[in-house]
Amino acid sequence: MEIPETQMRREIREIPAAVERLMSKGRPAIEDAARAAAARNPAFAITIARGSSDHACTYLKYASELLLGLPVASVGPSIASIYDAHLRLQQSLCIAVSQSGKSPDIVELARMARFDGAISMAITNNRHSPLAESCSHTLDICAGPERSVAATKTFVTSIVAGLLLLAEWKQDEALVTALMHLPDLLHGATAVDWPEVRATLDGRHSLFTLGRGPAWAVSNEAALKFKETCQLHAESYSSAEVLHGPVSIVGEGFPVICFAAEDAAEKAVNEIADQISNKGARVFVTSPKVSAATPIDHVRTGHPLTDPISLIVSFYSMVERFAVERGIDPDTPRHLQKVTQTI
Repeated sequence: MEIPETQMRREIREIPAAVERLMSKGRPAIEDAARAAAARNPAFAITIARGSSDHACTYLKYASELLLGLPVASVGPSIASIYDAHLRLQQSLCIAVSQSGKSPDIVELARMARFDGAISMAITNNRHSPLAESCSHTLDICAGPERSVAATKTFVTSIVAGLLLLAEWKQDEALVTALMHLPDLLHGATAVDWPEVRATLDGRHSLFTLGRGPAWAVSNEAALKFKETCQLHAESYSSAEVLHGPVSIVGEGFPVICFAAEDAAEKAVNEIADQISNKGARVFVTSPKVSAATPIDHVRTGHPLTDPISLIVSFYSMVERFAVERGIDPDTPRHLQKVTQTI
C-alpha cells in the first residue's frame, strides 16, 4: 500500500527552492545589514534563540569565529524576560533567530539588547513579527509557509541567511559563490536517506549523534529531530567530548551517527568514529576516510562552511522516512505545537 506523503517530506523537498529564493529576494536586506555591521565593527556578538533556532545560532557562532574572528556567546532569554537584567552591549552585535518571531522571551531580550546599545538583527520567517519590529535589521529567510511542526526549511534558511550576512560582511566571494550554488546541490541531498542507518535504528531506544564545529550544530539538530519526530532518545556530543564519560554507555551495536564535513575537523571526527566502532558500536559517518566505522552517502558542497547544510538535509530525509516506518506522523508530534511561546 502506498504511504501518504507527509507535510514534512514536502517541506524537505522545498528546501532548495527556499534557499534559492533567499539568495535572490532576501539578499539586498542582508547586504544592507552586513554594511551596518561592518561599520559598527562590534567587539563581540550574542545570539538569542531556542530549539532548532538555537542550533542555527551554534552554527553561526562557529562561522563567525572562523570567518571574522568575532567571538559569539549564546545568552539565555530569561535574563531579560524573567530576571529583568541588563547587559553591557554597547560594542556588540545581537542576532535573534525565530521562525515565527513571536516568542515573548526572545522578543524581550532582543528589545533589551537594542536598548542596551547593541546593533540587533532578527533572522525570521515573519518580517512583520514582534521580533522584527524589535531589531535594527530584519533578515527575512524567505522560507514560505512551514506547516509541519518539525522545522526543516526554516532551520536551513536561517543558517544560509546568517552565512550570507557574514560572507557579505567579510566580502568573502568564495563563500558567497558556494551559497549561490547550494540550491542545486541540495536537490541531490534531499534524495539521500540512509537506508542502512534506518535499518540499524529499528528496535533501538537510544543513540548518539556527533560532530565538530558547524557540524556539531547539525548534530544537535539531528538529536532534537529524533526525539521530536520519532520519539527516540538521542544525545548529541562534540566528538571531542564523547570519550569524556558518555562513551561508557556504548554497548554492542549501539548506534552512532557522526556528521563530518570536509573541513579541518574531519580527521578528528573520523578518528573518534573509528575508536567508538572498535568498542562494538554501529557507527555511521559522512566521510569515506574511516577504517572501522561505516561511511554513508553525502553531498559535498565545495566549501567547508556549507557542507553541514547538505548533511542535515539528507538527515531530514532519513528521519522523516524512519518516523513513518515506525508508524509515527512526523507532522504532528505528541505534546508539541508549531509555535512555542515561552516567557
